[in-house]
Amino acid sequence: QVQLVESGGGLVQAGGSLRLSCAASGRTFNINTMGWFRQAPGKRREFVTSITWSDGSTSYADSVKGRFTISRDNAENMVYLQINSLKPEDTAVYYCALRVLGVGAYKYWGPGTQVTVSS
Repeated sequence: QVQLVESGGGLVQAGGSLRLSCAASGRTFNINTMGWFRQAPGKRREFVTSITWSDGSTSYADSVKGRFTISRDNAENMVYLQINSLKPEDTAVYYCALRVLGVGAYKYWGPGTQVTVSS
């Protein structure tokens, strides 16, 4: 089993920045990809960004390109999400997720951290 815990959310004004963190623990030896998703009120959960554990290659949703940056610390089993130029539409619960080798779907999810952007 793998446990994920997010931190770093909060209330911020539009144009501000936040850095979200996600700590992975447990059976972390076979991480393939870690990603961030978000779910705004009344909307479906959506993909934000992901990073491949082995080579650090990244992928971003079009809506966040240029403002969000994902990074990882393999030694500490941490993944980070730097969010700049925040917009009110970025308001959502942000979830960290993990995909293990050999499994296509994200199997493990954190409880989420709330990001609220005021205009």
